[in-house]
Amino acid sequence: MLRDRQQLMDIIKRRLSPNRLQHSLQVAETAVQMAGQYELELEQVYLTALLHDYAKGLSGQELLRLAEENNLIEDEVDREVPDLLHAPVGAFMIKRDLGIEDEEVLTAISRHTLGSTKMSELDKIIYLADMIEPGRDFPGLERLKCLSFRDLDEAMLFGLESTIKYCLDRGRILHPRTIEARNHFLRIRS
Repeated sequence: MLRDRQQLMDIIKRRLSPNRLQHSLQVAETAVQMAGQYELELEQVYLTALLHDYAKGLSGQELLRLAEENNLIEDEVDREVPDLLHAPVGAFMIKRDLGIEDEEVLTAISRHTLGSTKMSELDKIIYLADMIEPGRDFPGLERLKCLSFRDLDEAMLFGLESTIKYCLDRGRILHPRTIEARNHFLRIRS
């Protein structure tokens, strides 16, 4: 089990490219700021955010292989867009390689790309911090930042809809789980 931030930093510096490391550090900073707003445990949030892209450097082929071997495929879209598997594969690898057993951490990592209808506050913070960290730039970013510090459910709806619009504008496949999550947050808002 990881004991301190320095040990964690040493591990991710070896795993991640310099750009991905910078992104992960910015996600961690943003997530900790959000956690303070929502009174979550800061070390758990920091750990989760820093590790959220643990499997991001793997090829699509390797992600698919690990997902198939460990029963992580939930939909045929996972096979068509294997990069989406970096979230569940990353959670699996963190448990296997680092001995992290905290199910809240692992679940938040596995849900940070597609969302879910069953998201905890930690799940939402990691999803949103990944979208609003300082290195990001997209239409609606400022609104999403404001919402993220005011109402997590409203921010999730806006964030999921932004992702869906992005995919539609680029002719990309929409994952059914993202659509289900968007519909869930739309329903609870009403």
